[in-house]
Amino acid sequence: MSRSSFHDQLSDLQQDILKMGTLVQEAIHKAVRSLAQKDPGLAEEVIEDDDRVDEMELDIEKRCLQLLALQQPMATDLRAIGTALKIITDLERMADHAVDVARVTVRLGGEPLIKPLVDIPRMAELAQTMVHEALHAYVDRDHQRALQMIEHDDEVDHLYGQIFRELLTYMMEDPKTIKQATHLLFVASHLERVADHATNLGEWIIYMVTGERKEMNK
Repeated sequence: MSRSSFHDQLSDLQQDILKMGTLVQEAIHKAVRSLAQKDPGLAEEVIEDDDRVDEMELDIEKRCLQLLALQQPMATDLRAIGTALKIITDLERMADHAVDVARVTVRLGGEPLIKPLVDIPRMAELAQTMVHEALHAYVDRDHQRALQMIEHDDEVDHLYGQIFRELLTYMMEDPKTIKQATHLLFVASHLERVADHATNLGEWIIYMVTGERKEMNK
């Protein structure tokens, strides 16, 4: 395989990773919207579409391993492929968290929400932004953009703490809210984990570009 062909295939991989990331962002958005709108049908779409993300992970992983075996890349190219393998693993786990959120919608079965959803959609929007920024930092090999993206994790953590305290107050004041409040806490936890996985992407992108491993998830 020529170097030109190798870099063409690497570019194709990057584009497919962007597509996989787009599917993940859409899954997060649809899962939270299904919850806010009490729409089990939309939630089922998220659950069913998870197979597409799984298939993309397997396909990209196979192609990465083929490039490693056939081309034996060095230095930055080797790190780029290694980073791709890490990114698709984190993306697949994010999609799983979106599915978990969608399953909460199904479990609630359209029952009235104990409160309007405000901070949970904000968490979801921040998490989607983090994924978007991380993926473009990967393609552009822009470690500064990755660092800036990671800073949003603190905002997500702050919102999670806010949601936790608010829902705990609901449960203490009215035991009838405990079941649903617990489900909503799980939703917030899943979104917090999505942001953690996005932070992982940022760490790997920084490594890809600089060769240095930095632990940013604390």
